[in-house]
Amino acid sequence: MSEIYFDHAATTPIRPEVFDAMLPFLKEGYGNPSSIYEIARTSKKALERARDQVATALGAQPGEIFFTGSGTEADNWAIRGVAELLKPKGNHIITTAIEHHAVLHTCEYLAKNGYEITYLPVDDQGIISLEDLEKAIRPETILITVMAANNEIGTLQPIEEIGRIAKERKILFHTDAVQAVGHIPINVSKMGIDLLSLSAHKLYGPKGVGVLYCKKGVALKSFIHGGGQERGRRAGTENVAGIVALGTAIELAVSELEEEAARLSVLRNKVIDGILEQIPHTRLNGHKTLRLPNNANVSFSFIEGESLLLLLDMKGIFASSGSACTSGSLDPSHVLLAIGLPHETAHGSLRITLGRSSTDEQIEYFLKELPAIVTRLRDMSPLYEDFLKRRA
Repeated sequence: MSEIYFDHAATTPIRPEVFDAMLPFLKEGYGNPSSIYEIARTSKKALERARDQVATALGAQPGEIFFTGSGTEADNWAIRGVAELLKPKGNHIITTAIEHHAVLHTCEYLAKNGYEITYLPVDDQGIISLEDLEKAIRPETILITVMAANNEIGTLQPIEEIGRIAKERKILFHTDAVQAVGHIPINVSKMGIDLLSLSAHKLYGPKGVGVLYCKKGVALKSFIHGGGQERGRRAGTENVAGIVALGTAIELAVSELEEEAARLSVLRNKVIDGILEQIPHTRLNGHKTLRLPNNANVSFSFIEGESLLLLLDMKGIFASSGSACTSGSLDPSHVLLAIGLPHETAHGSLRITLGRSSTDEQIEYFLKELPAIVTRLRDMSPLYEDFLKRRA
């Protein structure tokens, strides 16, 4: 079987329709949208059409969409922007223990600069308690930032309920929706979201372009200085080709969402059930049903996730053991530790994230090869040997 890509949470390939949409703006459509002549006006028109596409996909207004260089930049802008904007009102921010590092590291930066951060715990399936959230709110709380869907274990948070609580308490609400947009329904108006981050390369678009949705009336200051682009709030000549690609990608993703989510959920459940039924001493990480339709995260006792990935790679299967942004770290996943896994079990995790190219045949091949790989690694594991001796 040809190479099997099971790491769509890390990035996605550019789909043909998206590539075709962006290609003219890498060739003849090179005009700077800030200029006034014809090829510049063509770029400007394409940029604003993409803004309309993103706004429609999110249930927002075009004037609330700001293009960025990445989802990480959008997270930074949202959190640091609110901190600066509302510093006279308060210095307290609420987030969770399982956020992406784009949020966690931004909060750590603010904590070193006079802000107080509350990290809400999660249960063993990765979901926060709304009661804990309400108890954490103080008079000086200025922002709640909770991701819509976890990038490692796929668990979905009760975003609409969080939005309701934030609105009742007159607190701004930001959600990192990088993994969620295009995979589950997101409507910023219905869900009470004031700020939202997303990234093109999780939607079969190119790397290097993202979006910050900022609700009208939330007057964030410029994050990058030096020009009047993005209505004076994000300087720098726009990545027109990338933005056009993002507009096309998000429009396609939302139009196909219901059908594709249903298809991927069936494949995801086949992965989960197949692993748990065939291989002993395994556990599903994250909620069984309240999870992204394409995410399966399983921990295998007595083995190292890195070795598992290397052996899968030799079989032409590309997967992950967690977030791609921390793949160089030897530390166990902060997400898996937060849901209660011991260090040694957290090290033996496997994340399978499916996509448009995933098929039933690929799943069957994966489930055929995986048990032998796990057995091979356990046969070499001193931890497994000790476990068997204790049972004897």
